[in-house]
Amino acid sequence: FSMKFFDNLVNIAHRKNLFDQTNPWSNGSSTYIEEIKKEVQEVAEEIAQDRKPYLEDELGDVLWDYLNLVLALEKEKGIKLENVLKRASRKYEERVSGTEKGILWKETKEKQKTALAKEYKES
Repeated sequence: FSMKFFDNLVNIAHRKNLFDQTNPWSNGSSTYIEEIKKEVQEVAEEIAQDRKPYLEDELGDVLWDYLNLVLALEKEKGIKLENVLKRASRKYEERVSGTEKGILWKETKEKQKTALAKEYKES
Protein backbone atom coordinates (compact mmCIF):
# COMPACT_ATOMS: atom_id res chain seq x y z
CA PHE A 1 0.00 0.00 0.00
CA SER A 2 1.46 3.30 -1.07
CA MET A 3 0.68 6.58 0.63
CA LYS A 4 1.41 8.40 -2.63
CA PHE A 5 -2.23 7.93 -3.69
CA PHE A 6 -3.51 9.37 -0.41
CA ASP A 7 -1.07 12.27 -0.61
CA ASN A 8 -2.11 12.91 -4.21
CA LEU A 9 -5.79 12.89 -3.27
CA VAL A 10 -5.12 15.35 -0.43
CA ASN A 11 -3.31 17.66 -2.87
CA ILE A 12 -6.24 17.49 -5.30
CA ALA A 13 -8.65 18.22 -2.43
CA HIS A 14 -6.58 21.29 -1.50
CA ARG A 15 -6.88 22.54 -5.08
CA LYS A 16 -10.63 21.91 -5.00
CA ASN A 17 -10.89 23.73 -1.68
CA LEU A 18 -9.39 26.86 -3.24
CA PHE A 19 -11.93 26.67 -6.04
CA ASP A 20 -14.79 26.17 -3.57
CA GLN A 21 -13.98 29.44 -1.82
CA THR A 22 -15.21 31.37 -4.85
CA ASN A 23 -17.88 28.94 -6.02
CA PRO A 24 -21.49 29.84 -5.14
CA TRP A 25 -22.67 26.20 -4.99
CA SER A 26 -20.54 25.50 -1.91
CA ASN A 27 -21.97 25.92 1.58
CA GLY A 28 -18.69 24.94 3.22
CA SER A 29 -18.70 22.01 5.61
CA SER A 30 -22.47 21.50 5.46
CA THR A 31 -22.15 20.71 1.74
CA TYR A 32 -19.78 17.85 2.48
CA ILE A 33 -21.69 16.50 5.45
CA GLU A 34 -24.72 16.06 3.19
CA GLU A 35 -22.59 14.48 0.46
CA ILE A 36 -21.02 12.02 2.91
CA LYS A 37 -24.49 10.90 3.98
CA LYS A 38 -25.46 10.26 0.36
CA GLU A 39 -22.21 8.48 -0.45
CA VAL A 40 -22.42 6.18 2.59
CA GLN A 41 -25.87 5.13 1.39
CA GLU A 42 -24.42 4.43 -2.04
CA VAL A 43 -21.68 2.31 -0.43
CA ALA A 44 -24.35 0.27 1.35
CA GLU A 45 -26.18 -0.22 -1.93
CA GLU A 46 -23.01 -1.38 -3.68
CA ILE A 47 -22.19 -3.82 -0.89
CA ALA A 48 -25.58 -5.42 -1.47
CA GLN A 49 -25.04 -5.47 -5.25
CA ASP A 50 -21.59 -7.06 -4.88
CA ARG A 51 -20.06 -4.98 -7.70
CA LYS A 52 -16.44 -4.49 -6.65
CA PRO A 53 -15.44 -1.67 -9.06
CA TYR A 54 -18.55 0.33 -8.13
CA LEU A 55 -17.98 -0.30 -4.43
CA GLU A 56 -14.37 0.89 -4.69
CA ASP A 57 -15.60 3.97 -6.57
CA GLU A 58 -18.21 4.79 -3.92
CA LEU A 59 -15.71 4.27 -1.09
CA GLY A 60 -13.45 6.73 -2.90
CA ASP A 61 -16.33 9.21 -2.98
CA VAL A 62 -16.73 8.91 0.81
CA LEU A 63 -13.01 9.54 1.26
CA TRP A 64 -13.11 12.48 -1.16
CA ASP A 65 -16.03 14.14 0.60
CA TYR A 66 -14.45 13.47 4.00
CA LEU A 67 -11.21 15.17 2.95
CA ASN A 68 -13.16 18.12 1.59
CA LEU A 69 -15.13 18.33 4.83
CA VAL A 70 -11.93 18.51 6.88
CA LEU A 71 -10.48 21.17 4.57
CA ALA A 72 -13.68 23.22 4.81
CA LEU A 73 -13.47 22.92 8.60
CA GLU A 74 -9.89 24.17 8.47
CA LYS A 75 -11.28 27.48 7.25
CA GLU A 76 -14.39 27.46 9.45
CA LYS A 77 -13.10 26.06 12.74
CA GLY A 78 -9.29 25.92 12.53
CA ILE A 79 -9.26 22.11 12.26
CA LYS A 80 -6.09 20.67 10.70
CA LEU A 81 -6.08 17.47 8.66
CA GLU A 82 -2.71 16.54 10.13
CA ASN A 83 -4.11 16.83 13.66
CA VAL A 84 -7.15 14.72 12.74
CA LEU A 85 -4.85 12.00 11.35
CA LYS A 86 -2.54 12.15 14.39
CA ARG A 87 -5.47 11.86 16.80
CA ALA A 88 -7.00 8.97 14.87
CA SER A 89 -3.64 7.15 14.75
CA ARG A 90 -3.07 7.52 18.48
CA LYS A 91 -6.66 6.67 19.36
CA TYR A 92 -6.90 3.49 17.34
CA GLU A 93 -3.35 2.35 18.09
CA GLU A 94 -4.26 2.52 21.76
CA ARG A 95 -7.54 0.67 21.23
CA VAL A 96 -6.11 -2.07 19.00
CA SER A 97 -3.04 -2.50 21.22
CA GLY A 98 -5.38 -2.73 24.18
CA THR A 99 -7.47 -5.47 22.59
CA GLU A 100 -4.29 -7.35 21.70
CA LYS A 101 -3.43 -7.25 25.42
CA GLY A 102 -6.90 -8.40 26.46
CA ILE A 103 -8.29 -4.97 27.38
CA LEU A 104 -11.86 -4.42 26.22
CA TRP A 105 -12.35 -1.89 23.40
CA LYS A 106 -15.11 -0.29 25.46
CA GLU A 107 -12.76 0.11 28.44
CA THR A 108 -10.10 1.87 26.37
CA LYS A 109 -12.76 4.02 24.72
CA GLU A 110 -14.09 5.20 28.09
CA LYS A 111 -10.56 6.04 29.26
CA GLN A 112 -10.03 8.05 26.07
CA LYS A 113 -13.32 9.91 26.48
CA THR A 114 -12.28 10.96 29.98
CA ALA A 115 -8.88 12.16 28.72
CA LEU A 116 -10.53 14.08 25.88
CA ALA A 117 -12.93 15.81 28.27
CA LYS A 118 -9.97 16.78 30.47
CA GLU A 119 -8.07 18.11 27.44
CA TYR A 120 -11.09 20.17 26.42
CA LYS A 121 -11.50 21.66 29.91
CA GLU A 122 -7.82 22.59 30.01
CA SER A 123 -7.85 24.29 26.61
